[in-house]
Amino acid sequence: MFAEIEQYFRTERLPHIWCPGCTNGIIVKSIVEAIQKAGLDQDKTVIVSGIGCSSRATGYLNFNTLHTTHGRALAFASGVKLANPELNVFVITGDGDCTSIGGNHFIHSARRNMDLNVILFNNNIYGMTGGQYSPMSPSGAKATTAPYGNIERPFDICNLAIAAGATYVARGNSFNTRQLTDIIYNGIANKGFSFVEAIASCPVYYGRKNKLGNAADMLKWQRDNCITKEAADRLPLEKKQGKVVTGILHHEPAPEYTTEYQKIIDKFQGGEES
Repeated sequence: MFAEIEQYFRTERLPHIWCPGCTNGIIVKSIVEAIQKAGLDQDKTVIVSGIGCSSRATGYLNFNTLHTTHGRALAFASGVKLANPELNVFVITGDGDCTSIGGNHFIHSARRNMDLNVILFNNNIYGMTGGQYSPMSPSGAKATTAPYGNIERPFDICNLAIAAGATYVARGNSFNTRQLTDIIYNGIANKGFSFVEAIASCPVYYGRKNKLGNAADMLKWQRDNCITKEAADRLPLEKKQGKVVTGILHHEPAPEYTTEYQKIIDKFQGGEES
């Protein structure tokens, strides 16, 4: 029920501007439910976003929020966390915002392992700027900038996050909201760079261009084509082809950046020179 989480929204800014059938609102609800479940102090929680459809969420959320420049949300979030490590810092970003213009910030943020909670809304397209293909658009998918089909290979953004050094990586979707809330919640508990890919639906640009049906059909696709990691681990390779694996994909704790940085400060404040 909305009443249970209403305190986390700037209700005077609602209704939102997202298109009918867009699942961004579903993902935002899961983020808020995870924050509530974790018992985070609303006044000590910061949510940072870049530019894009998903990044409009910061305007609706009743926290300390920053709506920043395209691709730079992680840079701003890193500055916030380093200035005040006691804050709970979240980043809301999209597949274009994070993996294209923001790609360099992404890999180095993961490598540093700063305690940030990053949720990437993956709708496979640039939705706000006209339906161009993104680095997450599947090969063969059509877009306004790929009218005959995308010839590029997409990132597996979760594998990229793991390779870059993220200590918690998970994937969920906007159909299975219970699982999505749980994996975001578990990411909050990780002391380090936590990354969650949230599969979203864009029926207006991506769905229409690729003849995927209406909004309900796109959610049914998520239901029918996503399998949990536990189920995937029991299947032979040929039966996993074409399936999207969800759940916690990687969790390997490592020293957190701001904690290690504070050790250096303490060392020199204590008079040590080396």
